Amino acid sequence: MHIELPPQVHNILRILREAGFEAYIVGGCVRDALLSRTPGDWDITTSASPQEVKALFRRTVDTGIQHGTVTVLMGGNGYEVTTYRVDGVYEDGRHPKQVSFTRSLAEDLKRRDFTINAMAYHPEEGIVDLHGGLADLTHGVIRAVGDPRERFQEDALRILRAVRFSAQLDFSIEEETLAAIRTFAPRLTLISRERIQVECHKLLLSPHPERFLTLYETGITAILFPEFDRMMETPQNHPFHCYNVGLHTIETLKRVPADPALRWAALLHDVGKLSTHTVDEKGLDHFHGHAAVSADFARHFLQELRFDNRTIRLVTLLVRYHDYRLGMSEEDLRRTMNKVGAENFPRLLTLRRADTAAKSPLGRERLLPRCDRAEALYTEIVARGDCTSLKDLAVTGQDLIAAGFRPGKEIGATLEQLLELVLVHPKYNTKEELMRHITGSPS
Repeated sequence: MHIELPPQVHNILRILREAGFEAYIVGGCVRDALLSRTPGDWDITTSASPQEVKALFRRTVDTGIQHGTVTVLMGGNGYEVTTYRVDGVYEDGRHPKQVSFTRSLAEDLKRRDFTINAMAYHPEEGIVDLHGGLADLTHGVIRAVGDPRERFQEDALRILRAVRFSAQLDFSIEEETLAAIRTFAPRLTLISRERIQVECHKLLLSPHPERFLTLYETGITAILFPEFDRMMETPQNHPFHCYNVGLHTIETLKRVPADPALRWAALLHDVGKLSTHTVDEKGLDHFHGHAAVSADFARHFLQELRFDNRTIRLVTLLVRYHDYRLGMSEEDLRRTMNKVGAENFPRLLTLRRADTAAKSPLGRERLLPRCDRAEALYTEIVARGDCTSLKDLAVTGQDLIAAGFRPGKEIGATLEQLLELVLVHPKYNTKEELMRHITGSPS
């Protein structure tokens, strides 16, 4: 079984071997190469100590030398070279208190998380597979190396990684590994929000974001996102719905493309239904005002997960307007574009279409034509170049000052009046027409 290596990786292996040390590529790059995926990184493991590695290469960086990792700089890229090691006690549920170096590849491989990540490779030796990783890769299985209870007690983040790999690779999780996830899910409280964000983000952007449901089934959401558990218990007894709030969310999530803002907006768009749930005299469920509540929750939730401000703003905006009445006229749609931003409207429409497609057959029949109509109107409005925001207005504040307006609130109010005019009558968006509207004479 042959893996094509980048020239620099081949060169690093050669230099280490010629110096009398063992050296292999290891972990995720072996897994991805065997799956015909392009590895993101090429990690190398070796029997050489960090100091011995540094002595062999001209340019190195001590990126994690206390854990045996030296980055070798070659050909404009950096390659992590890590000494075989045995991990000590994991006191914080994430990192070993100390590590000891070993000359044994077998000892190094048995400390790794999952069998598919515990394989090594060298061109002259082929695959070194001591834990059945090849078989699990062939059968599509996520299985912990050794005792899964030990692996998850050592590093609780592996609990999330198991589900994330399942979603990325469309693999099932082996029974004992799955049982250990259920048992040790509460240990995720030991993990930083930043690390939780990274794993959840990768899961949501995977080809199978619906595997988020596995987090619920294994008790992980009860620890990290208990609102989702309540969503799974909240009915939607209404002709337009056929799922509870949680399952509707999963169905929506499946239907949006792998765009970060869209996937997170899909996950959070209906969380506000928990506190807005009412039942009318006919026994039908309603959730009036849930979009605004969902948006407020999304903002705080994403802040806790340490997302950047741009992502938080965009997700919050999409959630806030996901249920906004689009309107069937060009004027209505221009007003919607004004509220959300013309550049954000395609994302909003995509979310709206996915949300609608996740409803009952009746809901889809009644509401999908509105999405089609909105898309057609949006295309016409963009093609014509209609003004939908102040930045597209043909008159600026400087034009008003030149016409005799005093700087201050009056200018802002006047520009808003002109924008209101062109939202109704887009053909008026010329400097001449707008100045005539203000002053009664051409500019």
